[in-house]
Amino acid sequence: MIGVIVHGFILALGLILPLGVQNVFVFNQGAVQPRFIKALPVMITASLCDTLLISLAVLGVSVVVLEYEWIRTVLFSLGICFLVYMGRVTWESKPSGQAQEETRSFTPKKQIVFAMSVSLLNPHAVLDTIGVIGTSSLQYTGIDKVVFAVVCIAVSWLWFLGLGIAGRTAGRMDPSGKWLSTLNRISALIMWGIAGYLGVSLILS
Repeated sequence: MIGVIVHGFILALGLILPLGVQNVFVFNQGAVQPRFIKALPVMITASLCDTLLISLAVLGVSVVVLEYEWIRTVLFSLGICFLVYMGRVTWESKPSGQAQEETRSFTPKKQIVFAMSVSLLNPHAVLDTIGVIGTSSLQYTGIDKVVFAVVCIAVSWLWFLGLGIAGRTAGRMDPSGKWLSTLNRISALIMWGIAGYLGVSLILS
């Protein structure tokens, strides 16, 4: 059980850390909103969208992949390639503090609509959940699979909450964005590590 929890935690954290459109939007709203509570709509919406995607991946894709071995192989391969590519892009990216300054605080309605669009219409999110989290859940059954999914979802909720808090804190400190570069490097290393783990699982399966 401990192994399942650790696997779900590391996998979800490695996938959610890269500062893409979704994360940047949550971070920026946390930074520019006059009060922390006013940034809750974007954090809750992003978390709910991830909960939906993870649940569909774990509950739905598993059935199809278990029936066709070639689909499982393809999904694992796509997940590995995606992680390697995103790790490289994340490593080389250089966040700019100007993005925070240019972002205006959105109303609750605009926060919800925009958060839904960057979460559910993001092809990277689909690859993350179906190609990586969904296929990774195939090695578990019963309560282990439930725990794996719950841990991944919990990481998502905690991450977006923490991201909003970090945005509010950063908004009142040096907005240079230099610390984001360090975060991206760490994220890239985690993603490459998970790609290696998936590769070993594919070979040994």
